Amino acid sequence: MGKSKFSLVLILMLMALSACDKKASTGAGATAPADAGGPAISFVDTQEGKPLVIDAKLFDTPAAKEFLATGKNPYIGNADAIAKGKKVFGLYSCTQCHGPEAKGQVGPGLVGPTFRYPKDATNKGMFETIWHGTNGGMGAKGLGLMDPTDPKNGITPDELLKVQAWIRSMGTGLTGNE
Repeated sequence: MGKSKFSLVLILMLMALSACDKKASTGAGATAPADAGGPAISFVDTQEGKPLVIDAKLFDTPAAKEFLATGKNPYIGNADAIAKGKKVFGLYSCTQCHGPEAKGQVGPGLVGPTFRYPKDATNKGMFETIWHGTNGGMGAKGLGLMDPTDPKNGITPDELLKVQAWIRSMGTGLTGNE
């Protein structure tokens, strides 16, 4: 084989190896590292298990950014956040279905240890359920989804994390960050 053919084969092999590495790091279901500006977690809708795309720009507070990067709710155990979460829970009429202590009424209890949707034992799972709604009749509460005619209507990621902190404070030690 001549030098030019060998060089061409070598270049093609290097390109193929480079493409394989890129596919492995950005393939379906993979996420960009948090320090690359992309989310480290991927969301899945509770209704159909399909990917759930949430604009990363909505995660505009340090706590929301941390959650997007790690899936952990930094408001768990924070008394101020818990108090605000309780107010938001009432503001969005969550009490009508889930009761004043989130232990269930017409809708299921949210405090655990058992959940209507088992993924709600994690903060990421509960976030997905509340943000996009359920098969069981709960509509989406996420910003822009609650009322599709009003993109400013609905709960923000930061507010939702505070609601979760309050819900977790009502349960039996389950933080969702396990």
